[in-house]
Amino acid sequence: MRLLLLSGLLFMASSVQASCVILLHGLARTNASMAVLAQQLTDQGYHVINQDYPSREGRIEDLANIAIPPALEQCTDFDEIHFVTHSLGGILVRQYLSQHTIPQLKHVVMLGPPNQGSEVVDTLQNVPGFHFINGDAGLQLGTGKLSLPNTLGPANFDVGIIAGTQSINLILSTFIPGTDDGKVSIESTKLEGMADHIEIATSHPFMMKNDDVIKQVSHYLTYGKFAQ
Repeated sequence: MRLLLLSGLLFMASSVQASCVILLHGLARTNASMAVLAQQLTDQGYHVINQDYPSREGRIEDLANIAIPPALEQCTDFDEIHFVTHSLGGILVRQYLSQHTIPQLKHVVMLGPPNQGSEVVDTLQNVPGFHFINGDAGLQLGTGKLSLPNTLGPANFDVGIIAGTQSINLILSTFIPGTDDGKVSIESTKLEGMADHIEIATSHPFMMKNDDVIKQVSHYLTYGKFAQ
């Protein structure tokens, strides 16, 4: 029995060491916002690439090509590649995978992704200063049928999605139907073809630092499903 247990633990450890995890932050943020998550995953034995990109300086199509290829270049020696994304980062992955195939891709975990857009963009996109703060990519995240997230189609990859249920911006929440995280409704995080979806009591700006979120990310990377 001890020998079997030891063999199982060694197998899990070798699987983690053979895995590269790419982190992609959200709109108007930097990779510093993912530092806590990066450290936790590194401590678990993953090779972590906490990729930075200029989220306010281009359209989503351009940002995907700026952020993802250089991150993938740092994962060439690994058997498995995972993505963990926050907000806009998830849309970058969807955009990239609509044009490219990643043979080693295993799991994607999205935190608060505007997979069906955000009503905040619908309401505020013409307000002075919105473009300055959010850039061209921000203008692409509305809920209309022609908004970029709604033109990318169902997931053709394994993805689990975590939605937040708390808001620290009650003004923005008035624009969003149903329960939301202050930027995105629970319903808008959902994506046709997703493998799993879970709700956690956390807000959009801080979910990637939330202990429960991090535990669920780790569980999904290991088992391909969230802990219930």
